[in-house]
Amino acid sequence: MKLLLKNCAILAAEGTGFRCLENAYLGIDGDTIDYIGADKPQAAYDREKDMTGRMLLPGLINCHGHSPMVLLRGIGSDLPLQEWLFEKMMPIEDRLTAEDIKTGNALALLEMISTGTTSYSDMYFEPQTAVENAIACGVKANLSRPVQCFNKDETYEENHRARESIRLFKDYHGAADGRVRIDFAIHAEYTCFEHIVRPYSAECRALGGRMHIHLSETKKEHDECVEKYGKTPAKWFYDLGTFDSPTAAAHCVFVTEEDMALMLEKGVSVIHNPTSNMKLGSGFAPIQRMLDMGLNVTLGTDGAASNNNLNMMEELHLAAVLHNGYHRDPTILKPAQLLAMAARNGAKLQGREDTGALEVGKKADVIALDMTKPHMYPNLDPLALTVYSAQGSDVVMTMVDGRILYENGEFFTLDADKILYEAKAAVKRLYN
Repeated sequence: MKLLLKNCAILAAEGTGFRCLENAYLGIDGDTIDYIGADKPQAAYDREKDMTGRMLLPGLINCHGHSPMVLLRGIGSDLPLQEWLFEKMMPIEDRLTAEDIKTGNALALLEMISTGTTSYSDMYFEPQTAVENAIACGVKANLSRPVQCFNKDETYEENHRARESIRLFKDYHGAADGRVRIDFAIHAEYTCFEHIVRPYSAECRALGGRMHIHLSETKKEHDECVEKYGKTPAKWFYDLGTFDSPTAAAHCVFVTEEDMALMLEKGVSVIHNPTSNMKLGSGFAPIQRMLDMGLNVTLGTDGAASNNNLNMMEELHLAAVLHNGYHRDPTILKPAQLLAMAARNGAKLQGREDTGALEVGKKADVIALDMTKPHMYPNLDPLALTVYSAQGSDVVMTMVDGRILYENGEFFTLDADKILYEAKAAVKRLYN
């Protein structure tokens, strides 16, 4: 079917930046954008949809999270990362069933889709449940089963997490016409050993996979790695061959100049998680330096237990103001850079070169903002308005591959009532 969205503002791609069209048209043929312009296209469309009072943006890409952790939202607040993770998170996670995890992921999808996320990268156990949800609801997802090892005597062959990860890749990579991609994942240097990381990284490379890791999130993690191995976490992963596959590195708060040079050499993408880093007191990632060096920098929410939401519009806003304040310089990050981090750069990280921007030939992954709200007027600078004023609740339409998943509070591919009922039952069992 051919669909024409009309009478809307459009933040269309222009080179590596954006241009705003007013009272414009965006045409979709099946799952692909086939027209963008200020004049009505000559071609006929099966359906025309009036979008007066709306501004169209590329769908946002949440590059790092642990979606089922929405069921742990609010637990362990005001604790440093290591204590938060090992003393608060893991004991509850040990009690999660596959059904709990599927329900948590579905609850996260309600939140993400309704706030403008069209594709997300996730790292969690029982990931086949997230695969099932993504296939059913129409969202795009890069999913992974993280590898960990807590026993030095465990061999690589005995590590069931690595086996599960590789089996997941072979069973589901490219499912749903490519909407679902399977990534490899190593949780972190401090939760694994060299004799596991080296062969697992080699298998990722041999199978043509992509890697997802946590990297130098805290000073403690960074310093203890140097003490143990005489090298930083980035150099540790580099030497073990992890960066020989396209790698997404979450946080990167304490990476050094040498680390960033290694990451640039290997094409490692950085995932900035401003809310999580601030809530856990981890610190300020050197984002401007990374951008100046040419690293691909993206945005993520992290899990809802360390955020506490999955709202990418909030990450856009916080990333914009955070670094200006830290550096005492209001010119550090421009709105166009930030929107690119949340869309085009995220698509590159995920290996999805056919999305991340509103331009002819790209997939129709589109969101619409309600421009009639008081805080969205006057619209004198659409990019600045998007980054500094817009809220997740302003998203009134989320479309993936030309299919509307959410519009004006209604979900078309998810049963919100059923998901909330099941989430309440899971929470009651976990905490009572």
